[in-house]
Amino acid sequence: MASPAKATRPTSDRVRESIFGRLESQGLLPDAAVLDLYAGTGALALESLSRGSTIAVMVEQNKQAAAICENNSWAVARAIDKAGGEGEWHVVKDSVKGFLHNKGPAMHTEQGRGFDIVFIDPPYDVNNDELIENLEGLLPLLAGDATVIVERSSRTDAPLWPAGYSITDRKDYGDTSVYWITNG
Repeated sequence: MASPAKATRPTSDRVRESIFGRLESQGLLPDAAVLDLYAGTGALALESLSRGSTIAVMVEQNKQAAAICENNSWAVARAIDKAGGEGEWHVVKDSVKGFLHNKGPAMHTEQGRGFDIVFIDPPYDVNNDELIENLEGLLPLLAGDATVIVERSSRTDAPLWPAGYSITDRKDYGDTSVYWITNG
């Protein structure tokens, strides 16, 4: 999968394998609506589509990364079509805050459903205050039993999760901490 070297910090293969192993073992991927905030290459959302999710929305502000995300989406869509699968994808070229306050609510209404799985993998320089603000803006866009997966630097203090969320697990992989939270 193509990636702009300086614009993104892709999730490592080891972390991605662990995340998707868990999602599959819990049966969360089939027919899921997936949102990938700070999408970069779109790898997490696109892998979700390739494993049975039906909707993938990728939000990326960086124009170069968004273009690569779109190219990667077309390649995955062709592979899914060849395999007889279905999947709908959208690349939204906007900031996460802009999406959550403007485009996200409209998309939520159009789909008639909330997002079942959300990936949040912001650049490490995004501080916890901004992350918490994004989580607060995300809450109304979630399905009732959504899973939110947040990647942070293991050197960053754990966020104080906003009201409406519960942490279910944390796993550390070298420099990366992966938090599993739900909206319950």
